[in-house]
Amino acid sequence: MFDTPLARFRAVALAEGVSYLLLFGVTMPLKYMADTPAPNKVVGMVHGLLSVLYVLLLLHVWRAERWSPGKAALALVASLVPFGAFALEWQLRREQEQR
Repeated sequence: MFDTPLARFRAVALAEGVSYLLLFGVTMPLKYMADTPAPNKVVGMVHGLLSVLYVLLLLHVWRAERWSPGKAALALVASLVPFGAFALEWQLRREQEQR
C-alpha cells in the first residue's frame, strides 16, 4: 500500500488534512471558548510534524514522479487550504487509476 513515494505522500496528505481540520475545527475552539488548551497543544504538535513530513514527501514525489513546478506548487498550496489535502488526494488517486 505504501510501496511508492506517491502512495506515502497520499497517505500523509490525508493525515495532514485530518489534523488540520481537528486543529481548527475542534481544538482551537476548545482552547479559546472552553479555556482547554491541552488538546490544542497535542494536535498542534502532531499537525506540525505531519506538515513537515508532507513537505518532505512532496519534494520526494516531485522528483520521483517528475511533476511540473506548477503541480508541486499547487500541492503545497493544497496543504494550506481547508479540505485542500483531501481534494489533492482525490485528484492524485484519479490520476493513478487512469494509468
